[in-house]
Amino acid sequence: MTTTLKNETLKNEQAISNNPATENDAVVFGVGRDEATWQPRSEHELAIERIDEALDLIAEANSVAAGKIPVTRFDVTVIVPVFNEIRTIERVIRRIEKVMPPATEIIIVDDGSTDGTTEWLQSLPHSASRQIICRRANHGKGSAVRLAIRHSQGRVVAIQDADMEYDPADLLRVIWPILDGDADATYGSRYLNGWDDSSVVHRLGNWMLTSLSNCLTGLQLTDMETCHKAFDGDLIRSMELRECRFGFEPEITAKIAAGHYELIEVPTGYQARSYKEGKKIGWRDAVSALACMWRYRKG
Repeated sequence: MTTTLKNETLKNEQAISNNPATENDAVVFGVGRDEATWQPRSEHELAIERIDEALDLIAEANSVAAGKIPVTRFDVTVIVPVFNEIRTIERVIRRIEKVMPPATEIIIVDDGSTDGTTEWLQSLPHSASRQIICRRANHGKGSAVRLAIRHSQGRVVAIQDADMEYDPADLLRVIWPILDGDADATYGSRYLNGWDDSSVVHRLGNWMLTSLSNCLTGLQLTDMETCHKAFDGDLIRSMELRECRFGFEPEITAKIAAGHYELIEVPTGYQARSYKEGKKIGWRDAVSALACMWRYRKG
């Protein structure tokens, strides 16, 4: 072992002495490379190489944004579950396309709409970065999200409702920690942004569900029921999810906690709508969420 190390040291010293670089031209040596093909490179050469790589990435992003080349990989998948949202679905899709990075795919799951949403979606022109899946019957939000996850390709998978209670621009805050490698999952909390729910019943119900979820999972969330959630793509695609309706929220939260994955919260905006305006979650879903928390308390 000692003889080998001495021989390697002598080879390195010989390479340094034979290198024509000046004192001001620092030499960078590779590690674990084939000595027959290895060549030392200066800091200047490495800087030029990094600049060339950056310019290539910028050129590719610009070409994708301009529609000159197809997207071959996606940084983000935005899932949009839809049920009878003819009044808002167009604004949501246009907003997502406007604010999201170029390498974003949108997966819209129409969950048996009967108000014209299905026909409008089917009339949209083809787009390589948009998938539209239409169901004949309504199976629930959780089921629609699960279906879209199976079709997703993004490094990050995020969820956006189709009713404009949440602005897709705020979803950028949610996906960014995962793209940067700072989290495995991110929740956009309405309460971190100082939102004051005008409905006492809704505020009390959300507090109760979040508090109970925290007790069972050991997390310290402020808004477990938020729509704006994002996950590492490979992680969420590897999970076995079962819930078909709003039980998806406590189920995924419990499984993230049980797996000891890094989950953080960031602020997100919220504009609540009334039941007359189409709000769908109700007290039966709250009862179901309680049952789901107990069922998935261990993951």
